[in-house]
Amino acid sequence: MGTADIENSEKYKEQGNEAFKNGNWDEALALYTKAIHLVNEEGKDLATYYKNRAATHLKLENYEEAVTDCDKCLKITPSDPKALYRRCQALEKLERFEEAYRDATHIFRDDPNNKLIQPTLERLYRVVQERERRNAQTSTKLESMIKIAFEFTENIEKRETAMKNLLVLAREGAGSEIMVKSSVIQQIRRLLKVEKNEEIQITAIRIIGELFKHSPEKTKKVLQDLGLPWFLETLDSTNKEQVNAVQYCLQATLNSFSGMKNKSDSKPDKELIKKHETEINSILAFLINNITNAIISGLARDAIIELLIRNVHYTALDWAMQLVDQGGVEKLLQCTGELEEFKYESSMNITSSTSTIAAMCLQRVYENMYYDSAKEKFMGKIENYVKEKLLSPDIESKVRVVATITSLLRGPLDVGNAIVGKEGIMQMILVMANTEDVLQQRVACECIIATASRADKAKAIIAQGVDILKKLYTSKDEGVRLRALVGLCKLGSSAGTDASLRPFAEGSNVKLAEACRRFMLRPGKDLSFRKWATEGLAYLTLDAEVKEKLIEDTACIRAMIELARSGDESCLYGVITTLMNLINAYEEQEVLPEMVELAKFAKQHIPEKHELDDPDFITKRIIVLGKEGITSALVALSKTESEHSRESISRVFNALCSEQELRGIVVAQGGVKALMSLASRGTEKGKVQACQALARIGITIDPEVAFPGQRCLEVIRPLIQLLHPDRSGLENFEALMALCNLAQVSESARQKILKEGGLSRIDHYLFEEHQYLCRAATQCMTNMAMSPDVVKIYEGPNDKIKMMVSLAMDEDVDTSMAASGCLAILTGSSKTVCGKIFESQNWLDCLQMLLANPKPSIQYRGLCVVSNVVDSSKENAEKLISTNVMEILMALSKLPEETHPKVANTAEEILKAAEKLGVIKRPGQDDE
Repeated sequence: MGTADIENSEKYKEQGNEAFKNGNWDEALALYTKAIHLVNEEGKDLATYYKNRAATHLKLENYEEAVTDCDKCLKITPSDPKALYRRCQALEKLERFEEAYRDATHIFRDDPNNKLIQPTLERLYRVVQERERRNAQTSTKLESMIKIAFEFTENIEKRETAMKNLLVLAREGAGSEIMVKSSVIQQIRRLLKVEKNEEIQITAIRIIGELFKHSPEKTKKVLQDLGLPWFLETLDSTNKEQVNAVQYCLQATLNSFSGMKNKSDSKPDKELIKKHETEINSILAFLINNITNAIISGLARDAIIELLIRNVHYTALDWAMQLVDQGGVEKLLQCTGELEEFKYESSMNITSSTSTIAAMCLQRVYENMYYDSAKEKFMGKIENYVKEKLLSPDIESKVRVVATITSLLRGPLDVGNAIVGKEGIMQMILVMANTEDVLQQRVACECIIATASRADKAKAIIAQGVDILKKLYTSKDEGVRLRALVGLCKLGSSAGTDASLRPFAEGSNVKLAEACRRFMLRPGKDLSFRKWATEGLAYLTLDAEVKEKLIEDTACIRAMIELARSGDESCLYGVITTLMNLINAYEEQEVLPEMVELAKFAKQHIPEKHELDDPDFITKRIIVLGKEGITSALVALSKTESEHSRESISRVFNALCSEQELRGIVVAQGGVKALMSLASRGTEKGKVQACQALARIGITIDPEVAFPGQRCLEVIRPLIQLLHPDRSGLENFEALMALCNLAQVSESARQKILKEGGLSRIDHYLFEEHQYLCRAATQCMTNMAMSPDVVKIYEGPNDKIKMMVSLAMDEDVDTSMAASGCLAILTGSSKTVCGKIFESQNWLDCLQMLLANPKPSIQYRGLCVVSNVVDSSKENAEKLISTNVMEILMALSKLPEETHPKVANTAEEILKAAEKLGVIKRPGQDDE
């Protein structure tokens, strides 16, 4: 390390020390980190930098990072008392009490006269002793539960109860530690091979999932005891609940090794990933190898692909490039080429959702190809796969490749379009559609439907393929007929919402919709028929006449909702697009009047909006759908990993919540939980739509009913995200109103708003010129003022009280009432705030306006402020009473109770308090 580096590192350390003293923790952290990066060799200087950074991490409550830095310091300078003490503090916060006690004992042993460590040592000793006592009890309880749960001769209900008790123990730190050290894992493994009771099986798997959650060390031990093949054995099931439980186990393992949480906005710890790189890569290889495992169930295959989707993004475990390099792309393409209705010898078990989920995974991989070279590599893999299939002479390969192209057009659309654009591909699809082979007709129809996603492609297909589709619509095979119908529906809707353009003859779309309806309602047909019929309606409902016909068809709406409740990923597009079109929840481009005039002048086509898409018709359709129960359908569909689908679902939810009478229905049918998930993950527009829907619910429904328990705190972050200059005024207003309601629920809610940085954002809107925004912010701040921490902020060196005094004089009655209420709360909580009232030049005008206000409720608030100021100190009382406020108080004390409740009594009490202080005298009293 050069002299310059030494000098610079010392300079950064000194600057870091100064920032630390001033309480600028983030700045101090950055400076200490710079100092560390300049040091190339271990020594006392580096140990000091690590030790100082650990202190900063403690202040920022980054306890894991504090432990890591202390470990690095102690590796260089063992027994350093400051590093030991800071690690002890961090370990205690992490509830690793035994380790904290070990460090405290080490410090005391080296320095018995250290008075700082003695109370910590005594406290930790009591905690450790209590934990040992509890562990002994837990161990006894565990043994008794094991005897019952794993004994096949016991009563089945007793065994189920015992297994549930073991699950509870596994969730506790002490219980999980004992279980990991005991033989429970091996017993569960043996049990699952012979157990017939499904509830006991699933609970046993969930126990394993909980044991993976506590620490990487425990996770490694459990993983070694089980082995990766165990996951495949238990995952290979047709029981959805069991598959979900095993999927949870695998994700919990990855979370433990990476530092991620089960929250959608959780980010991994890069150092932790590096430390457990071998284990994470082993799990990835295991997942990739089993994508195309021929013997596992379709549900197991879907679960494996979903795990890849969840972790492939660069904000998660960044698996995209590894999937490309390790053959994952080709395996996913194989899944997209599988057909549920037709089986070959080489077929895999799939579900109706497998192809859609695989396409979604390919889309997620493609999204993470950030460099041209990476995109080229990804594209090359797909082109080679398609080319290989096309070179094969058998018809099976042709069918599979067309099914794969269809999936690509529903996943990474750009890639799909590039493949379709290759010479001969479109011609091959049209030739297959023209054959007499039902299988070829079906896959060709599906591909034509997917290809017509873009307007330019739709025109080409209208020119080439309409006659083919019409011919196929006369097929004897219902599946072919239905797919041809959907193709015609899509081509018929290629003009979108433009009422002036129609590719087919007038009334054709309504007739096509009627044909789709017949397939939807035909008794005895499986879900696949409804799925295709719904997709047809998804295209046709861009036509306002079709919307009005469909919304009156209750039976058809209910059939569509029933389809959505199945949770089938493949029906997602059709259902959600139909719902979105029915209530115009899609994003509409703003048309400027001057641009319309310019288009007329240039003789360009101008889109026309249909009269049936006016707001009154849209509102009617929203209310019909809400009352028919589409919330339950949205909840089922919201589990999708597709970000664009999540955005569409959020839009429909927000449209429902725009109608006040439907908000209670949304809450009752489980919409809040789904919205919380949608608000934290997806496209930016989708998250905003979900946040706004939550805000609308929070405005009209009691927060403790709408957001029970912990959810009352979790909803605060999405609401604060709406308090941003980029959001619309309506979104800002609704968020402020919802936060206002939440702020009055509890101190925990107010603390959460503070922690999420909500106070400064609310404060920003106090300066808004828009009356509604300013009023909502003031009302919100009034409820926030009930927090002692907010009172401390108002006591600080700032002009916040001056602003509140100005707002109390606002012409808007509601704003004035809220601001005067805020002043009453703040002055009642702090003598310092009482003194700060006088810093405003308008304090007297403000109090006079409040006391003389014709509204008794505002008068009373003004009296509360005056009463608090008088009680705060004799000096403040003298300042107040030396003005004409005393005369106003005397006048108010004469007002009748009937018309001005509390006013006369409060004014009289203030006068008595001033008299007691000697600030005023009653008439007839002698001067001293």
